[in-house]
Amino acid sequence: MIAHLQRATTTAALIPALYGHDHPRYRLRPRLIGADYRGADKQLPLFGDPQEVLGGGVLDAPALRIGSRAPERPVWMCSVRSDPRHPDLTDAQWADVARRLLSATGIAPAGDPVGCRWAAIRNLDRCVHIVATVVREDGSVHSTYRDAFHAQAECHRIAADLGHLTRSVPSVTTAKDYRMPIPPISITIEPSGSVVARGSSDDLSAALIKHAGFLEKADWYGRRHRLPTTTATADRAAIATHAAEMLRAARYDVDLDPRLDTELLPGRAERQRLTTAGEQVLQLTDRIRGAADFGELSGVLDELLDPHGGVLDRVHEAMEAASEQITDLDPDQFALSDRFGFAADFISAAQGELAGALDDVQRARSHQAPADTASAAVPYSVAATEAARSASPAVTARGRSVADPAAAAPPSAASPRPAGRIR
Repeated sequence: MIAHLQRATTTAALIPALYGHDHPRYRLRPRLIGADYRGADKQLPLFGDPQEVLGGGVLDAPALRIGSRAPERPVWMCSVRSDPRHPDLTDAQWADVARRLLSATGIAPAGDPVGCRWAAIRNLDRCVHIVATVVREDGSVHSTYRDAFHAQAECHRIAADLGHLTRSVPSVTTAKDYRMPIPPISITIEPSGSVVARGSSDDLSAALIKHAGFLEKADWYGRRHRLPTTTATADRAAIATHAAEMLRAARYDVDLDPRLDTELLPGRAERQRLTTAGEQVLQLTDRIRGAADFGELSGVLDELLDPHGGVLDRVHEAMEAASEQITDLDPDQFALSDRFGFAADFISAAQGELAGALDDVQRARSHQAPADTASAAVPYSVAATEAARSASPAVTARGRSVADPAAAAPPSAASPRPAGRIR
């Protein structure tokens, strides 16, 4: 919740700002939600259209009574806006917000019969405009010194009472506690689609925001920064997240719209899962290379070759799904769809080739000890490998033997390729 103070010569001068543009399409419809006219001679509405109050000079009367002693701009207006990430307040709640701010600043303290006249007006959602005169009913003039501080401090406490803040707000009761609370820097998307950063109150935060790619704007809202309208939609979240990271690294409190947080955008979690899956396969590869015996190797290969949910089975399903999806998206892309279909067939052939391979690896454990003198003379790893190859159904089906070098040699270019074998 943020408060913004302005001064004017008369309440009638505020009518254009409160009612908006003269064109009917842009014309606003303000309404009174609360008021206190103190010693006014006639009965005035407390709710409804504020035109009579603003144009009739009711709030200006105390300043006119004291003549030249009145300030040059006796009309005081405080515009308060709430956090758009939380539900809007009702008219009764906004009226209570207005009374708390008037009491905190000393414009109209609670229980003071000679305080300043005021009226609370709403013309848009999530905001209220408090219009008052700084001349009290007894002719004294309210000192506006530190009104901005007291108003913003009270806004901070109101936001905490409404549950809009995650942290507690210390009570401002003594002189040593009189310091302006620093609101968080918010980076959000406005209803118009613009990406705006608000709350930058010093040169360092402004420099960091501009370094990220924002442009500084200065208007009645105060200091704010906005991304250029030419910024690509795909780049807005990246720039906003980069600005938030730099501000947080500099110890600023930043509220980043979830729609601009690349950590929360759809697709990032999917990419992260894909990266994790690739890392898991890489870990399987490392475990295969580091297996100390056939028992340990069999356990790792079981995760890779399991026909019901193993890595190879999941890759086969992914290739088939890609082939089908390409055809669904564009039937004319049959050639591209076939490429993925062929890849799925190759993986299926590889699964058929490796059927029963786990049993062979487990049986190879019995061949780890040398069976005769000749095998004892061969290093353990070589002997175990030769035993595993000799027990392979694929080798047996082709009528080959490890002891027959001619059979073990690869087929020539002229010889036919065995069916079902992936080279």
